[in-house]
Amino acid sequence: MKTAMKTNAAKTVATTARVGRKPATRTVAVRAATYGRGKATVNTPFQATNKFQAKRNANLQVTGAQAIEDEVYVNEAPESLLRDPNGKDKDTIRARFEKIIRDGQDEICNALAELDGTPFHQDTWTRPGGGGGITRVLQDGNVFEKAGVNVSVVYGTMPAEAYRAATGGNIKIPEGGNDRVPFFAAGISSVIHPKNPMSPTMHFNYRYFETEEWNGVPSQWWFGGGTDLTPSYVFEEDAKHFHGTYKNVCDKHDPTYYAKFKKWCDEYFLIKHRGETRGIGGIFFDDLNDKDPASIMAFSKDCLFNVVESYVPIAAKHKDDPFTEEQLRWQKLRRGRYVEFNLVYDRGTTFGLKTGGRIESILMSLPLTARWEYDYEPEEGTPEARAMKAFRQAEEWV
Repeated sequence: MKTAMKTNAAKTVATTARVGRKPATRTVAVRAATYGRGKATVNTPFQATNKFQAKRNANLQVTGAQAIEDEVYVNEAPESLLRDPNGKDKDTIRARFEKIIRDGQDEICNALAELDGTPFHQDTWTRPGGGGGITRVLQDGNVFEKAGVNVSVVYGTMPAEAYRAATGGNIKIPEGGNDRVPFFAAGISSVIHPKNPMSPTMHFNYRYFETEEWNGVPSQWWFGGGTDLTPSYVFEEDAKHFHGTYKNVCDKHDPTYYAKFKKWCDEYFLIKHRGETRGIGGIFFDDLNDKDPASIMAFSKDCLFNVVESYVPIAAKHKDDPFTEEQLRWQKLRRGRYVEFNLVYDRGTTFGLKTGGRIESILMSLPLTARWEYDYEPEEGTPEARAMKAFRQAEEWV
């Protein structure tokens, strides 16, 4: 097999700044090839352009009614994206969870930018009736092909069909009456695709969801989320580190959590039409409201603030590993599976598309490159076949 060692093209990289809630104005160098600009002065420590503003400020019409208000792009994120942060929303679960995800976004983006040596591009928007979002993307960096970390706060209404999808099909939809359900949602989501095929893709998502009373269905609230690892090549040491990190988090809150949420993760990320999982799992939970909200929120917070510990050491270890063109080809084939799962099965993607969310943020999870080949099967005894064994039969790592 012919070896093709990885090389990094020379590039101009802006100095990475620590992420803060109230950043100072600074000038950043923006790569013209990527963003179509030379220099820009922005009120953020990220490379920021509002390239989608013109087309996204046009009314977004959803069949039947507009589900979510149009975005209004801003240069600097407000202190809070809630409707009334100093009034009725103050000290609520909504406000506390927003702070958690905003702080988590800062910590994780800082860690990834420090490892890569490239700053994140940021788009920030609000909505007239409350809510908004902060999307940060690092694209074509030194270590990461594409890394995105989104925060969103949403007030809107969703079709009954989307409500059913958001709850896993467990809600009985009454006949007649208003078919749009008022909701509030806040969450953080991320997908990180490294360049080196020896380094795994990682995904996490943590969210809080509320609905108002609707057509006789009582108001609902729940938390959901998880963190999972998707390697192209399976290294047992990495799997033990990743799963061990989240077992420790789970055990701190409930000794039954890890086994239950690990199994849930393996089942959720199954690509049914392939009969294989997207990766080697992690933890996943949804519709979680069987304890008081504060305790579930504390668990979600600990999961979020262990993302760096669970993943960055693995990415750092493999970022300079040698690899061949054949191994890069295998990585792209596995990323094809990633695309299949996200577009066909992922509940978050389905919900975002059905409620008219921001498309660039919803599809941020997709890799820059992927590959499909007809009836490809790795040869027995190869590292690729070892990986397929793990994808076809879930394994216990800790």
